[in-house]
Amino acid sequence: MNTQSLGKSSLVSTRLAYGCMRIAGTWDRNALTSERVAAGERAVHTAVECGYTHFDHADIYGNGMCEEIFGRVLAASPALRGQMLIASKCGIRWQGDGGPDAPHRYDFSHAHIVWSCEQSLKRLVIETLDLYMLHRPDDLADPQEIASAFAQLQQQGKVRAFGVSNFRPSFLNMIQGACPMPLLVNQVEIHLGRLAALEDGTLDQCIEQGITPVAWSPLAGGMLGDGGQVRDDDPRGPVLRALLGVMDGMAHRLGCSRTVLALAWLLKHPARIIPVVGTANPDRIRDAARAEALELSREDWY
Repeated sequence: MNTQSLGKSSLVSTRLAYGCMRIAGTWDRNALTSERVAAGERAVHTAVECGYTHFDHADIYGNGMCEEIFGRVLAASPALRGQMLIASKCGIRWQGDGGPDAPHRYDFSHAHIVWSCEQSLKRLVIETLDLYMLHRPDDLADPQEIASAFAQLQQQGKVRAFGVSNFRPSFLNMIQGACPMPLLVNQVEIHLGRLAALEDGTLDQCIEQGITPVAWSPLAGGMLGDGGQVRDDDPRGPVLRALLGVMDGMAHRLGCSRTVLALAWLLKHPARIIPVVGTANPDRIRDAARAEALELSREDWY
C-alpha cells in the first residue's frame, strides 16, 4: 500500500487507515465473548496482511475493549509494533462517567488528557502513541491547558505527535496558536453523502497549513458501500438514492465495488485525505484496500 507523511512530520501513514471502533463487536463488556475477541483479532491481522499500517483508536471505542483487543494482538506478536502507526483519541466522557449525576460532556482538561492517554497506553500494551487526538471540541477548552498537557506527554515519551478530530477551522487555529508543536491531522466526517468539509473551509485549511485530513465514516456508516441502502426515514432519501444509482453505474463501468469507488473519490482530493476503513469483516477489509489502485478521472470525480 502506498504511503504519505502525516502533516509536515516524519510520521508515515498508508493512504488508507484501519479504524478499530468495531473490533470488539459490542459496547457492552458483559457481551464480550471469546468469539468476538477472536473475530476482532482476526480483523486486525487481516488489515496487517493487506498492508494497512495506520491504526485508529479512541479511548471510548467499545468502552476501552477495542484498545484491549488490539493490545492482545500486540502482546502476542510484539514485532508488529514496528510496522504500525498507532493513533488514539480522548475527550468524550459518557453520562455517569465520574459520578451518577455526571452528564455526557467533553473534557480537554490537563488532568483528563494525560490520564486518558495513560489508560490507552495500558490497554494497547505500548509505551508510546504515535498520534494522539482531541476527539470532539470542548467548548470549555483552555488552549494553554491543552498545550501544557501535550508538552508533558511528549516530554515523557508517551506521545510522538498530536492532532484533532471534528474541529472547525477557527477552533483548530485557536488550539494551534497555543501549542508549540504542530497539529498534524484533523479527523472529520467526509464522504460522498456529506460534503461539509469541502464547503466550510476545513479542507482548504488542511492544504494551506499542511494538515492531513483523516476521513472517518468514509462509507457513511456502510450506506455507500456494497449492499448499503438509504434509510426509509432519511430526509435526504431521494438525493441519496440517486447518488447510489450513479455510483452503481460507475462502479460497474470501472469494474470495481461501490466501496472502492467511494474510497477512491476521497483519495483523489489534493488535500491527501486518509480514509479510515472501519469494517471488521475480513473480505471487506481486503476489498477496501483495492481503492488506492483506482485513479478516477476529473470527470468521474465530479
